[in-house]
Amino acid sequence: MNSQSLSAPISWRRMKLKYLVALKSGEAIPGESIKETGDYPVYGGNGFRGYTNSFTHEGERILIGRQGALCGNINYAEGKFWATEHAIVATPKTNFETAWLGETLRVMNLNQYSQSAAQPGIAVEVVENLVIAVPPEGEQRRIADSLHQLSAPIDKLILEKQKLLTLLTEKRRTVIADFLIKGLNKDTPRRDSDIPWLGEIPAHWKVERAKWLFTERDDRSDSGDEELLTVSHLTGVTSRAEKDVNMFMAESLEGYKRCEAGDLVINTLWAWMGAMGIARQPGIVSPAYNVYQPVAQLDPEYIDLLVRTPRFVEEITRYSKGVWSSRLRLYPEGLYEAWLPVPPLDEQRDIVARVQAETRKLDALAEATERTVTVLQERRSALISAAVTGQLDLGDAHAN
Repeated sequence: MNSQSLSAPISWRRMKLKYLVALKSGEAIPGESIKETGDYPVYGGNGFRGYTNSFTHEGERILIGRQGALCGNINYAEGKFWATEHAIVATPKTNFETAWLGETLRVMNLNQYSQSAAQPGIAVEVVENLVIAVPPEGEQRRIADSLHQLSAPIDKLILEKQKLLTLLTEKRRTVIADFLIKGLNKDTPRRDSDIPWLGEIPAHWKVERAKWLFTERDDRSDSGDEELLTVSHLTGVTSRAEKDVNMFMAESLEGYKRCEAGDLVINTLWAWMGAMGIARQPGIVSPAYNVYQPVAQLDPEYIDLLVRTPRFVEEITRYSKGVWSSRLRLYPEGLYEAWLPVPPLDEQRDIVARVQAETRKLDALAEATERTVTVLQERRSALISAAVTGQLDLGDAHAN
């Protein structure tokens, strides 16, 4: 939709946005000046960021995201606040209902006017020259009054579904951690592992140092023609071809590290976030990664699940080197310091099968919930779009 006026009643005035508001970017603020508490809220291109002890604006304002993938999004601020350089502040030049104009701008999908693929951004001169349809002030007020009534019940449902998604995510983590560390049979005799992050484990399980379980593999590719793999904290080890990324690629992959299916691959720079996992196929990885061959008594799928649990990630972060988290590195000597639970091999495989079965159920419920959220959001957008473009009988809207 290039202009909200395209579908608005013919009786509404058509005018450029710059005659309603003055658009200007906010002011830069050092990151260390933004605190969890303070006198004045700080708003960036994606909304609220924290608090600071000074302000740049005062009053009720519409904020438009200026940069990034979400540029063009709409937020509101009121009172005294600081707007950063990543937000475009709309300062009124005439009287209008803020909620009407803000939601009108949201319906117009300003993101479509971003001008760069690498670093999307919106130019003020483009937005201020967009033509919108302006209803009479009385109609603006009716629209503004109806917006909350239209969206509140849907927002409540969306919030409930999002809370459910959060609970499902936590449930998934708990299920995985419990089975991997406590085993399948909760009645089996237990003993103290003497390892703080593990606590009590089944009495028949072993606890082994990582240096006894993994051997570093540093085998380099002669040609760089093998399948390039990558590692993330979200998906573990996957083919880079499956990733939609715009990262720098070396001219040649000669000298990259080889790994075999079943090897543990760790992104040395991002291990503190959980960027590690088992390779499901042979390939090559960045020379900055570390590759380890597990001993035969370890089931690769069990290890893949274990090393990506938050508890294990927190444990190996203790052995990473660096000043603060963004510069931590996990080198082999650090990994080798960690202790891991080692159930019998057949029990490892049973645990993996049970985890997969349980997480499939949780994932199916999460996917269904996400689809419901999408439908609700589309319903909300459609109602608001119809309201701000004059296509909805507001008398009927109050009945919804």
